[in-house]
Amino acid sequence: MSGMHGGGGGGGRGGRVSGGDAAAQRAANAQAPKIPDLLKRIMGLFAPHRTALTVTIVLVLVSAGLGVLPPLLTKQLFDVGLFPPTGGPNVPVLLELVGAMVGLLVLSAALGVWQTWLTANVGNKVMGAMRIRLFGHLQAMELAFFTRTKTGIIQSRLQNDVGGVAGVLSNTISSVIGNTVTVIAAFVSMLVLSWQLTIVAVILLPVLVIAQRRVGQVRARIATKTQESLSDMTAITQEALSVSGILLAKSFNQQKAETARYEAENQNQISLQVRQQMSGQWFFAMVNIFLSIIPAVIYIVAAYLITGGVDVTAGTIVAFTTVQARLMFPLLGLLRVALDLQTSSALFARIFEYLDLVPAITDKPDAHAVRTPDLGRIEFDDVVFRYPDAPSDSPATLKGVSLTIEPGQFAAFVGPSGAGKTTVSYLIPRLHDVTSGRVLFAGDDVRDLEADSLVRNIGIVSQETYLFHATIADNLRYAKPDATLDELVAASKAANIHDTIVSFPDAYDTVVGERGYRLSGGEKQRIAIARVLLKDPAVLILDEATSALDSISERVVQEALDTASRGRTTIAVAHRLSTVVDADVIFVVVAGRVVEHGTHTELLAAGGMYSSLYAQQVQ
Repeated sequence: MSGMHGGGGGGGRGGRVSGGDAAAQRAANAQAPKIPDLLKRIMGLFAPHRTALTVTIVLVLVSAGLGVLPPLLTKQLFDVGLFPPTGGPNVPVLLELVGAMVGLLVLSAALGVWQTWLTANVGNKVMGAMRIRLFGHLQAMELAFFTRTKTGIIQSRLQNDVGGVAGVLSNTISSVIGNTVTVIAAFVSMLVLSWQLTIVAVILLPVLVIAQRRVGQVRARIATKTQESLSDMTAITQEALSVSGILLAKSFNQQKAETARYEAENQNQISLQVRQQMSGQWFFAMVNIFLSIIPAVIYIVAAYLITGGVDVTAGTIVAFTTVQARLMFPLLGLLRVALDLQTSSALFARIFEYLDLVPAITDKPDAHAVRTPDLGRIEFDDVVFRYPDAPSDSPATLKGVSLTIEPGQFAAFVGPSGAGKTTVSYLIPRLHDVTSGRVLFAGDDVRDLEADSLVRNIGIVSQETYLFHATIADNLRYAKPDATLDELVAASKAANIHDTIVSFPDAYDTVVGERGYRLSGGEKQRIAIARVLLKDPAVLILDEATSALDSISERVVQEALDTASRGRTTIAVAHRLSTVVDADVIFVVVAGRVVEHGTHTELLAAGGMYSSLYAQQVQ
């Protein structure tokens, strides 16, 4: 069955969307998501890992508590061990204190390694689960979603966006808990040592928090642009470096143009990455300077306090500055986590945006399996169909189509290009839903049937055969994963491809290459037919299955199709009328309407559109 796509299946209407898909454009125009809402959803991702998280939190709390003890031991080391109130250094006490400090450091390091393993394990599992969840959700989306969205952009959501939040997923919880506990414990220790010096040490912290918030907002905006640019780069890569893209570029000598297109987006990406890395650097430099000069200020303030009669010992000053130094790193850590969360909010928003998409085609709660008494019977009852993304003022693709195909019949759909032939075939397996009217399969509206049961009874052989970069056996078993070699051979013989397969050095273990490009068009098409025969569906849809073949290959494939159509309802979308002259019924589709139907002989005798089309092809 040959020809051009009648209704187009949505591909022509989806087109190439420059700069990203419609969803990304909606996200760019939408208000930025609120951090608390995102945090709530992010925390929900960790629910299956409560035990590991509980252990992590305990380790973090213990490590944070242990981290406060060394400064307090330092005070005792100075005031009791090195400079006791009377006499020289107390060596036994010094040894005890130093031993305690070393023991604490070793224990903290061991707990830190365990904590890192737990957080890395949980974080990567959560990221993997998110990627699987997103992939599975995209699998459930309707065909129209993919006709209007670049494949590269979808890939970018799965790879770049999910990968971009890996660090946040792995480190956020432990970092927030650990650093918060350390900051609070250090603050308490500083108050215990000297409340006067504590006021000096923390007086400018509110200013830093306000500055951090503004820096985070800037970084979040840059992160959004960066991910959109990555999506565009991935889309360019997928389009230009696929086998079809390379052939197209070489055929039109456009390799330099494709490289220039990629280079332009790459330069944009470099600029955004530099901006993202540099945003906030002055902020953190000022924070470092502020926290680094505090000890010097402490010494000056301590001198005034001692002069004023306040009891401040050397051990107090050393311990205080030690605690303050330990406060610097967790405080910086909290500021960085806050910035990371604001930055990653753009990535999480893009991920959750796809997860929040509702498939347009889903099973009803009371959907049931296909019933067998009328299996193979197909009816269209006053069907009107308009593509979801078509302009509202454009005419419908199908207009009031009514027809019946009986079980076991060979029905053909013919007509001019763009008439809606392929659209008719796509409505049967419910790749699209009708705008109005009904499509009945085995006596039931397809919208009342379980999708798995419906598709299990339908096999499709299209003009553009898709084979995976795998062996011939693997491609065949896509229809029946547990098929034996004997079953593969039987299906291949029925499809007139077995002899060709065994002529290859590796026979059924031959790797077909990207999209099957190591095989000829006729060989690919016959493997696709064998794959459908292995599925053994009740209804077979042939969507212009021989239109891209030469006459010799077409004849061989046509013989395979004749074998495949025996004993089952067959629907053929055809442009080359010579391939359907033996059909039981031929429906002529023009501008979305069935204008006439009958056998080849009856339609020729009627002298209508079919007769005109046939005369043109004969000439």
